[in-house]
Amino acid sequence: MITAAEIASHCDALLRCERFSDYCPNGLQVEGDRPVRRLVTGATACQRLIEAAVAAEADALLVHHGFFWKGEAAALTGVKGQRVRALNRAGISLLAYHLPLDAHPQLGNNRRLGAILELQGVQPCAGDDDLLWCGSLASPMPASAFAAQVGHSLGREPLHIAVIDRPLQRLAWCTGAAQGAIERAAALGVDCYLSGEVSEQTVHLARELGLDYLAAGHHATERYGVQALGEHLAEAFGIEHRYIEIDNPV
Repeated sequence: MITAAEIASHCDALLRCERFSDYCPNGLQVEGDRPVRRLVTGATACQRLIEAAVAAEADALLVHHGFFWKGEAAALTGVKGQRVRALNRAGISLLAYHLPLDAHPQLGNNRRLGAILELQGVQPCAGDDDLLWCGSLASPMPASAFAAQVGHSLGREPLHIAVIDRPLQRLAWCTGAAQGAIERAAALGVDCYLSGEVSEQTVHLARELGLDYLAAGHHATERYGVQALGEHLAEAFGIEHRYIEIDNPV
């Protein structure tokens, strides 16, 4: 039998959590009271996902977006209290991995997104722990065609800020709320930058930097790392794994 704490210890080492200064604690966030035979994964530890994990008779829930973010109230009241009570009642452990899962070279969100979009030469732009990744299309493609490919691959139409009428080939990306990295992406000389979210100022920056920009959705770009990590854990520990999709248009 494997415990949630043993799974967390394995993940902590695998994802090199000690190398990251994050906005939340990575690892075991809520400890349940039983061994783990069935693991459910999902993007965010919302109430709907917790209820789905309970219905699936999960022993542990692994997510990218967990609890206890910097700057939020520490008290377990309101929505957060309700979520924690639901986990405790069911005896389900909650594990969460944020930036370490974005950056992992095989299982991470950035790596998996590059694979899903069929990009070539996928790698961090500057060092193993870099959250900004680079790659290229197999051959130049009109920006509108690439935007359509992204929409088809992710099941969500991206917001495309079209700047220059040119074929795209060199790309940089960072999943989730990474619109702030657009200037760094432009400095790399890429044709297009893709992230999950967009801010008002991102549009102006894209236009002034001469860089096509795609906001492909925070959820849509960050649901693949937990799936890959869940599959890894299932194989490593001989446990069941099921990913549960909770739709989120953002």
